[in-house]
Amino acid sequence: MKALLQRVTRGCVRVGGQVVGSVEKGFVVLLGVRAGDDDAAARYLAEKTAGLRVFPDGQDRMNLSVMDVGGGVLVVSQFTLYADTRKGNRPGFTAAAAPAEAERLYEAYVGHLRRILGEDRVATGVFRASMQIELVNDGPVTIEVSTDHR
Repeated sequence: MKALLQRVTRGCVRVGGQVVGSVEKGFVVLLGVRAGDDDAAARYLAEKTAGLRVFPDGQDRMNLSVMDVGGGVLVVSQFTLYADTRKGNRPGFTAAAAPAEAERLYEAYVGHLRRILGEDRVATGVFRASMQIELVNDGPVTIEVSTDHR
């Protein structure tokens, strides 16, 4: 699994013009699921997301987690994180998990985050939908967290 965490002052995701998920201060997470990933990977990534210390403390040092600052997380499925661009100009996606398994592990990741942060602090997009994402990246800070080499 791979998560691209973007520290934001706000973010939202729309489907068909309607806002389906939003967050104020916190993370917008683009989540990719790789073929062969498992529940342990989802749990590990959720714990890493909640505990990653990339928010500023009183001395403006990245020393606080999303838990510490009372922030939220907006999670959007993103199979294209596993694009293979080594050959030609059209990316291949064979490394990405099949849709049913990807959705199950996406939901597991979201469930773990909700247990850690609370239901009201985790929002989502719609799995397999065409979505439009708006965000204000704060910093900018964008961090990739992955279980690919565990």
